Amino acid sequence: MDTTSKVPAADQTLAILSHLAAQRGPVPAATISQSLGIPRSTVYHLLAVMAERGFVVHLPEERRYGLGVAAFELSSGFSRQQPLARLGRPLVASLVDRLGESGHLAVLHGRDVLYLVEERAPRRPSLVTDVGVRLPAHLTATGRAMLAELPPAQLRALYPDRAAFASRHPSAEADAAEWTYGRLKRVLAEVRAHRWAAEDGEVTPGLASAGAAVVDHLGWPAAAIAVTFPDDAAPELRERVAATVLDAASTLARRIGGR
Repeated sequence: MDTTSKVPAADQTLAILSHLAAQRGPVPAATISQSLGIPRSTVYHLLAVMAERGFVVHLPEERRYGLGVAAFELSSGFSRQQPLARLGRPLVASLVDRLGESGHLAVLHGRDVLYLVEERAPRRPSLVTDVGVRLPAHLTATGRAMLAELPPAQLRALYPDRAAFASRHPSAEADAAEWTYGRLKRVLAEVRAHRWAAEDGEVTPGLASAGAAVVDHLGWPAAAIAVTFPDDAAPELRERVAATVLDAASTLARRIGGR
């Protein structure tokens, strides 16, 4: 059943909110109308109602509309309820059961990844990727998977110079010096070509990881799922891990209404 034809005002309201959320700043009502194909009078009516409820704010001097405090509260509620962690945890647990290796789910936070879910496989090496831990995104499989989905301008803003590339190992100066924006772009090009990201001993010597991004409906990397295994694993295991991680990431993307 096509519910949008049953409740067109609700569909149009959500379309306007989604459109505003995807913009860099407030936009005119006429632009919203043209972009979404909604009559201008309808757009003004819906914006007025949303403004009364605090979901949008009107900037009269600029004749533009942006998201309001109520929309921010929805975002905060999303964070409090941790749906990514709730939806992702059983998928990661299933990965661990199937592969016998440890798995995790992380989100991008600036130039770091923040781990939300960690499922340890029995009798496997201990990991630093515990819940709440942050690591440099460019060094991790989850981070690379998500960075590969960012627009070029956003990626460049995150890594404006060599100083942006943090290190984890004792030879911090030497390791950081090896990273440049050009190298990062080459690494991320490989990620896009394969659709999954790899890291090999850059987080913990002796361990490797494969990760895949969870992309939302706006094309933004909402999270990433990865599995960590010994770096001397047979090629067959690496291929199996990559395929299984890709499948889990795709499943989680569908569950959050993404791509």
